[in-house]
Amino acid sequence: MDNAKSTIEIVLGDIAEQDTDAVINAANKALAPGGGVAGAIHRRAGPELWHECRSLGGCETGEAKITSGYNLPARYVIHTVGPVYCGLANDPKLLAMCYKNSIKLAHEKGLESISFPSISTGAFGYPVEEAAEVAVRAVKEALKQYPVKLVRFVLYDKRTYEAYKNLVD
Repeated sequence: MDNAKSTIEIVLGDIAEQDTDAVINAANKALAPGGGVAGAIHRRAGPELWHECRSLGGCETGEAKITSGYNLPARYVIHTVGPVYCGLANDPKLLAMCYKNSIKLAHEKGLESISFPSISTGAFGYPVEEAAEVAVRAVKEALKQYPVKLVRFVLYDKRTYEAYKNLVD
């Protein structure tokens, strides 16, 4: 999808391999290495990432914080903590905040390209189709206020890729 200021791409791939200015880490509140996206990013970035993350004092759900990318192709990592899915009315709001705050931070830092995973759809249990709707809507809204040249959704499996692709096409 293109508009005058931004392009949204959907790709099947590994978030830790993206060469955008920043990759978004679907983090836990401690910003610690773990499984899934956080594990992949921390493994590829190296131990320096965890060292810097420890100095940030954690991150609350919906917030976004930035670190260097270390050994990643991306120069920066923007860490955001998605909600653990409960089926409550607040879940979509918190998830949308992850995308909006990440884009806002990227814009404030002068970044031109960022890559998002599907936040909260792994261990945090958010249903993929619902999360995709929230994510695409939140990104489109945020780009109106905080333009970034390229937003890439990097989805790890075919089912997730299809859920996002159907919303962007």
